[in-house]
Amino acid sequence: MSAANVTASHHCKSDWRTHGAKVDHYLRPMRVVSLVPSWTEFLHDLDSHVVGQTKFCVRPRSAFRSVDRIGGTKTIDVEKILGLQPDMVVANKEENNREQVQQLMARCPAHCEVVVTDIRSLDSVWRAMHQLGESLEKRQETNQMVAQIQEHWGEAKPLVGKAGYAVWSKPWMAAGTDTFIHHVMQHWGIGNAVKGTSRYPSLAEESSRGVPHAPLWLLPSEPFPFQQKHLAALQEDHPLAAFRLVDGEAFSWYGSRMLHVAAHLQEVADWVAKCSPAS
Repeated sequence: MSAANVTASHHCKSDWRTHGAKVDHYLRPMRVVSLVPSWTEFLHDLDSHVVGQTKFCVRPRSAFRSVDRIGGTKTIDVEKILGLQPDMVVANKEENNREQVQQLMARCPAHCEVVVTDIRSLDSVWRAMHQLGESLEKRQETNQMVAQIQEHWGEAKPLVGKAGYAVWSKPWMAAGTDTFIHHVMQHWGIGNAVKGTSRYPSLAEESSRGVPHAPLWLLPSEPFPFQQKHLAALQEDHPLAAFRLVDGEAFSWYGSRMLHVAAHLQEVADWVAKCSPAS
């Protein structure tokens, strides 16, 4: 059981920010608030004492209905979080609002550690998981989980084709190369057809001008909830392109969710290989 009485200052690496040291004078389970859906599932799977999470933290289902909600990922309720008396708050640069997290840092008591992760690659996931496991005194459990994920995912696959990964409909936006999504695609042999320096470039106001940027498109279930009706309409409007609905969590969630998505990612890669012009 993690305890909130670690007596030494906890210094994190450069991609993490902390507020204060975990110092207390009595033993009790470490109270954790998560502002990130991916990390929420990971924390619960480590059997951490999660006392608060956002309304978008839908996994695990049991916790979604039982744990206090502290707002949305970009609309956190700072007062409610402080009222939960956390020893640790887990945030993410992309998921959360910088100003809100900074406000939380400024107001948290000295013993509370505010951890801000920055996930852009698979390597950054492993580092963040190990850092969280260390802070929560769950080293062995975390090491085992990381090893299991790496075994399920295997080595990076050879390129089988290229596709665009849509993240929004109007405007037509895609995942760029400086994203975790890009690196997941790359690992499974799916080249990113959308290039550029922007993380999520807006290619056009309408799909009619955005779709021609790639011959194949992956349509995820989040953040925009693409459904069969969207796929059918796009296919009708763009008969020369190919589209596939995919599980957004498989491409954009990190942590323990990665244990459950390898089969789906392989299916998507097989579809890309089958539909690619070079095949």
